[in-house]
Amino acid sequence: MNKRKLKKGVNYICTELFAECIALVQYENISNEAVSNVMESILMMQADIISRISHIEPGNTKQFFKKLHEDLANKTNEIVDDIQALV
Repeated sequence: MNKRKLKKGVNYICTELFAECIALVQYENISNEAVSNVMESILMMQADIISRISHIEPGNTKQFFKKLHEDLANKTNEIVDDIQALV
């Protein structure tokens, strides 16, 4: 997978998480501040992962991308748990 496709995948994941937060605000009785905190963490995750993809560390790229995928999965799971905790 090339960097462009990987970035598109990360952007897709973050867009879906962001849309879920917007839906919560629209359809549930949840404070905007709590949802704003989750949305901020989504944006921070997106910026971090995209930055890391753009600036690949020289050396063992296979290990670099393995760690990147693990970090993306862990952070995504944390955000999903935060969203579920809001409901």
